[in-house]
Amino acid sequence: MTIRKAVVSGSFYPNDKDEILKYIEHFNSVDLKLNGFENIKAIIVPHAGYVYSGFTANLAYKLACKKSFKRVIIIGVSHRVFLNGASVALYDEYETPLGNLKIDKDFSQKLINKFDFLNFDAECEFEHSTETQMPFIRHYFEDIKIVEIVYGDIDYKDLEKVIEDILKNDENLIVISSDLSHFYTQEEAQKLDNICLNAIEKQNLELFNHCEACGKTGLESIIDFSIKNKLKTKVLHYCTSANFSNDKSRVVGYTSALIGD
Repeated sequence: MTIRKAVVSGSFYPNDKDEILKYIEHFNSVDLKLNGFENIKAIIVPHAGYVYSGFTANLAYKLACKKSFKRVIIIGVSHRVFLNGASVALYDEYETPLGNLKIDKDFSQKLINKFDFLNFDAECEFEHSTETQMPFIRHYFEDIKIVEIVYGDIDYKDLEKVIEDILKNDENLIVISSDLSHFYTQEEAQKLDNICLNAIEKQNLELFNHCEACGKTGLESIIDFSIKNKLKTKVLHYCTSANFSNDKSRVVGYTSALIGD
């Protein structure tokens, strides 16, 4: 059995089960009720350390888990490895401190077989944009199967083809992992990030040309898909690292959002 090891536990999130559960319990001390999304198809979540972006991500997972899914497909940008196209993980399981998640290898291999810009690159085992999502998924969806897609140099329209194929099945949930602007002052970041938030909420692809996000390709793909399929989008939460560090001189922006009908 092959296992994708948890490599950023203890840094981006705790490596202890009880500590993660304490985080989630704390995040859930604020209740969020949202009307109008009976059928969530995708969520947008950040991928920083839980102390910075965990509350923001947790809101989306808490709402998405109210629907029953067969598998969760996590799509995140590669930070460490240069990729042409994207890598689809073909391990048997994905390690988390809350228990391992089963990877749907059959589904993953079918995606690789269908799209010539997909393959499996084992060097992506150090990617945090997808790994930081796994404890949330294990907690909220328990024994669900997952698919991990880490993308590099790829056109958003190609990635959108994969999303379209995945969402033909209403039992699939897509997770788009992206942080927003990096290392501006709080004031500058809020101005830039507000453009991205409007791009998501108002479903305006052109606005993505005027904002920054490390996972912007994924954002463009899911928003274009939502436009073409007449889906709704809703931004749930926005913050920056300054909300927690109190350092407003060099911040990173985070948001979470829903896509559905």
